[in-house]
Amino acid sequence: MLRDSSRLLPLVILLIVISSINLGEAYSAEKSIHWQPWSEDLFARAKKEHKLVILDLHAVWCHWCHVMDKQTYENSTVINLIEKNFIPVSVDQDSRPDLSVRYQDYGWPATVIYNSEGKEREILSGFYSPSEFLPILQECIKYPNKVKPISTARAKKTVSADAPSSLGENIVQELNKRFVEKYDTNNGGWSEGHKFLPADNVEYAMVLAYSGDKLAHKRAKEVLDLQTNLLDPVWGGMYQYSTDNDWVHPHYEKIMSVQAESLRIYSLGYLLFGNTQYLQTAEKIYNYLSNFLLSPEGAFYTSQDADLIQGKHSQDYFALDNQGRRKLGIPRIDKHIYSRENGWAIEALTYLYMANGNQKCLDTAKRSAEWIVSNRMNDDKQPAAFVHEKQSPQTYLSDNLAMGKAFLNLYAVTGERVWFDRAENVADVLRREFSSPQGFVTFKAAVDSIVDIDENVAAARFFNLLSHYSGKKEDADSAHTAMRYLSSPEIALERRRLIGGFLLANQELASDPFHLTVVGPDNDPLAHELFAACQKYPLSYRQTEWLDLKKGPLPGQSVDYPELDKPAVFICTGNTCSSPRYAVKDIEQIVNKGNKAR
Repeated sequence: MLRDSSRLLPLVILLIVISSINLGEAYSAEKSIHWQPWSEDLFARAKKEHKLVILDLHAVWCHWCHVMDKQTYENSTVINLIEKNFIPVSVDQDSRPDLSVRYQDYGWPATVIYNSEGKEREILSGFYSPSEFLPILQECIKYPNKVKPISTARAKKTVSADAPSSLGENIVQELNKRFVEKYDTNNGGWSEGHKFLPADNVEYAMVLAYSGDKLAHKRAKEVLDLQTNLLDPVWGGMYQYSTDNDWVHPHYEKIMSVQAESLRIYSLGYLLFGNTQYLQTAEKIYNYLSNFLLSPEGAFYTSQDADLIQGKHSQDYFALDNQGRRKLGIPRIDKHIYSRENGWAIEALTYLYMANGNQKCLDTAKRSAEWIVSNRMNDDKQPAAFVHEKQSPQTYLSDNLAMGKAFLNLYAVTGERVWFDRAENVADVLRREFSSPQGFVTFKAAVDSIVDIDENVAAARFFNLLSHYSGKKEDADSAHTAMRYLSSPEIALERRRLIGGFLLANQELASDPFHLTVVGPDNDPLAHELFAACQKYPLSYRQTEWLDLKKGPLPGQSVDYPELDKPAVFICTGNTCSSPRYAVKDIEQIVNKGNKAR
């Protein structure tokens, strides 16, 4: 009997262990927040269940989001309070551009508490410890209808159809004054606290430098030089920003918006200033994208995490060399493939191709574009809109605008009509899905139909340049729709520092782009050389086209070009063009003729 019992002892112990494991799992499940996705019936449920809604709007790559997950949302008192009184919703902000735009001024994590009517009761910016967080939750539970006005969404405003679609002279003067005075002369840059590359500001400074503005020249180069402190010396790619109001305390996340804008601006910087270090910086960003964020199918992933171990600062890790890093592992890559991020990357790669002429860069851009066309188009309506991702087939302004700009740039660097046709199709989608009397809205179904400043800056510039290619009045009208919103004094004067986009859009809508047209067969080597030389114009506001007379006129052609014995380039303004130029060296001189930055 004793012998039989001893045989059973290991089995009994095993059963006890299994039982304790199951109990532990049940306890763990009970003591964790049951996060749910954002849904259309969210507030109807909240009303029915007499609960508030708490939205954890985070980023996959965000260090402080990870810290809040570990320290705050795993606290048992916080868990119990949320589970009892709230419907908890967790959203990756990259996956929902409508929510991201609405709450972007709060940074990530943004914590939004709504009452059951869907009104924002509280909006919190950044990390909150349990001791800071609990009193706020309790206050919201006690007084759910004590709502606060949201400060980040643009206040609804009425823009009349006859409102001016350009900045008033007094507004231009004020913005230019701010552009000069708000520069940080001690540490460099147009930002305080966090230092980063404000692409529109740097581009506007580059435009001024091209015309001979020595102060703008100095500042544009200073920011480009300082930003290289945020370039990963091992893998390439740009860290998002530096803290402590200097350029040497990076946050290590690498997000596509930063990679794309840095790649674009450094490519333009090389074309403008002729500094080979700028081209090398752009190529290191491209190498990072190719090695880390490029999927096997040819589309681009979204971001790479700041932390190797989530919630733990990784400065020691990023101080290691390649071998040392890989021995410990690689920070997580967000492998979602969004239309918006791919559009940004494609456009940026076209600028790198302009700068270095490397066919591989252009092929990478075209492959990504073709993948998005094949995998991210919603055929419910014609022309088809781009969805954000396959699993969440919403259509957003940002995805379609990014792809429209990408297509237009691909047309500009290849002369291939398919890219122009796709850009025009996107323009029709933007008008159909997102145009409103108040400007272009982020998402038709979004709360308050948010009209975002940066999206409308991009829309104004895209539609205006497209109108010069297409010759279509509706494209020009769409540019003015966006600009009417931006020209409103309460919008135009809202920002103190990041104002380059307003000034660029206003300037471009009031002038014609630098326009070069190659006339010659598309299989002629000289025509290819001339077209490549046209790409070296050092500003983004340019129109480059390739006319093969045997294939019919250009999309918006308003000039009758002659048939010549050999390829030539014409420089056009309005309805008049220069005499033909036949030599590459002549084109190189022309594109740099007005460049006072070198």
